[in-house]
Amino acid sequence: MKPVTLWSRILIPAIAMAWLYSGVHAADDFASRRAGMVKVIAALTADTSTETGRHALDARVMAAMEQVPRHKFVPPEEEPYAYENRPLPIGYGQTISQPYIVALMTDLMRVKPTDVVLEVGTGSGYQAAILATLARAVYTIEIVEPLGRQAQERLQRLAYKQVETRVGDGYYGWEAHAPYDAIVVTAAASHVPPPLMRQLKPGGRMVIPVGAQFLTQYLLLIEKSDDGTVSTQQILPVRFVPLVAH
Repeated sequence: MKPVTLWSRILIPAIAMAWLYSGVHAADDFASRRAGMVKVIAALTADTSTETGRHALDARVMAAMEQVPRHKFVPPEEEPYAYENRPLPIGYGQTISQPYIVALMTDLMRVKPTDVVLEVGTGSGYQAAILATLARAVYTIEIVEPLGRQAQERLQRLAYKQVETRVGDGYYGWEAHAPYDAIVVTAAASHVPPPLMRQLKPGGRMVIPVGAQFLTQYLLLIEKSDDGTVSTQQILPVRFVPLVAH
């Protein structure tokens, strides 16, 4: 065994400290960028208040946006852009939605800590992670199998234990866990899927973009009253990838 020299006793701890410092610095940088992203979301919320009727988003939603590490839900080559307010490609022709839209859709759902939520279109798992900080349970479905498997592994690794994932056709919902207090669809449908309406609990809310891929799409807020009647509110124009169904 070689003797430990004075130089190695100095150098090895120094390298370890440098590595630790770089990790802490990176974590601080991401936290700072998340805080900046949240400020942008707040400014955009104020700018779009005429369309949405919301001058500010719920504090719990904003806290979730500042807490969840978006950079861990995008491919490595997209990580430098993770906290910019724009969608990013995640592979297989799919995207992670821009942070403002994620925050707005989450706010529209009015998720309570006791709620059970369904998400159609898991993607990278980012929206599910945001919901997991707010709800009791989140069930999320992804039709693109590789994305669904990746999201499942990612959510488990990041300890979002309230989330259960499934690969399948989200158009038909997830009957086993219905009814849901809230449903969110993260791809544009040509119409509101009837199975999802049936699985929405009386008193529940659904947020879904509706419209054709190359035409105007609108974000809709659908509310089911306690007596089962349905009301629909058009929030603002959006652009989403199309909802894929078998």
